[in-house]
Amino acid sequence: MPRLVMKFGGTSVATVDRIRNVARHVAREVAAGYDVAVIVSAMSGKTNELVDWVKDANPLYDPREYDAVVASGELVTAGLLAIALQKDGIKARSWQGWQIPVITSDAHGSARIAEIDPKNLAAGFAQGEVAVIAGFQGIHAETGRVTTLGRGGSDTSAVAVAAAIGAERCDIYTDVDGVYTTDPRIVPKARRMERVTFEEMLEMASLGAKVLQVRSVELAMVHRVPTTVRSSFDPPDAARPGTLICDEDDIVEQQIITGIAFSRDEAQITLRKVKDSPGVAAAIFGPLADANINVDMIIQTVSGDQSTTDMTFTVPASEYQRSRAILDEARTQIGYAQIEGATDVVKVSAIGVGMRSHAGVAAKAFRALAEKGINIRAITTSEIKFSVLIDAAYTELAVRTLHSLYGLDQA
Repeated sequence: MPRLVMKFGGTSVATVDRIRNVARHVAREVAAGYDVAVIVSAMSGKTNELVDWVKDANPLYDPREYDAVVASGELVTAGLLAIALQKDGIKARSWQGWQIPVITSDAHGSARIAEIDPKNLAAGFAQGEVAVIAGFQGIHAETGRVTTLGRGGSDTSAVAVAAAIGAERCDIYTDVDGVYTTDPRIVPKARRMERVTFEEMLEMASLGAKVLQVRSVELAMVHRVPTTVRSSFDPPDAARPGTLICDEDDIVEQQIITGIAFSRDEAQITLRKVKDSPGVAAAIFGPLADANINVDMIIQTVSGDQSTTDMTFTVPASEYQRSRAILDEARTQIGYAQIEGATDVVKVSAIGVGMRSHAGVAAKAFRALAEKGINIRAITTSEIKFSVLIDAAYTELAVRTLHSLYGLDQA
């Protein structure tokens, strides 16, 4: 029988009534002839509660025990869903990550999946059993300790399980009915896309779209797992198809620009009058890299006398103060005259595989933003996207302008 993975997030399993609704979605796919593995998150708000308990017990907690505590939220959901399915006459059993097993690294709180052995799940499928799997967790083989994959890790669990069992596809159920051309709260005319490429979804996820976790999209792209974003709040007997994330070859007609994303989690740092000599960039960005701070946009402007330069770059807003402290400490080695910063900035991005074969796509956007009086602080580009850093006050205007400019308002 074909195999299917279904993943349900925290809002989809927030109450026992919603878990019963999830059971009806699962029953529909069982009736359609699939062997089904279901990955579940903790009930909405439960992980935050568990994290707060850990920090209250000891702010300097042992990360191994942290994982032991926060992994328990998914166990409750998995057991409840298995019970709900059994009540509906469907054979089901719950699985903890270590029982499958999902083998991970030992980076507690942010572990990465190394291997999934599918034989135990296959044995259950042979008996007509639905596997209800606690997402977000695994086990480190050498220590035997429970690990967690970081926030959003259930998405990663789902795609990894789908790849391991050779699933026909992986359906990610959430509180939205698919991937939109941009945030509908910003642009009411935003449209749900029927299909989007792995590459485009990866860019969208990394540039601010919150529909899927970045690592899950990476896994789907590497293992070529067709992944669908669907709504768990659709009636189980009338569920809409959602958005399919797939290979570029599976999309017949591709727009130049597929979507507009934005991220408010940005901060800008500028170092003035840095000595323009070999090794300066390493002196600036080396300490930030050592502190695991991700630097994104970088602009270097050489002065007229060619002896000094201004270096501007962006870091996550949450890392702004730490970045400044690191650069202050390294001031002697870097040799800059002044440090400036801003946190009232936003990164707006346009994504589309069609950019590969069309010239002037970004220039068109720059003109349109200029006509609206929007100043661009920094620009970065790749083969299928470009991003601009602007003042936060212009976020909605910029997103709406680009959404209309590339025809995404049109049905």
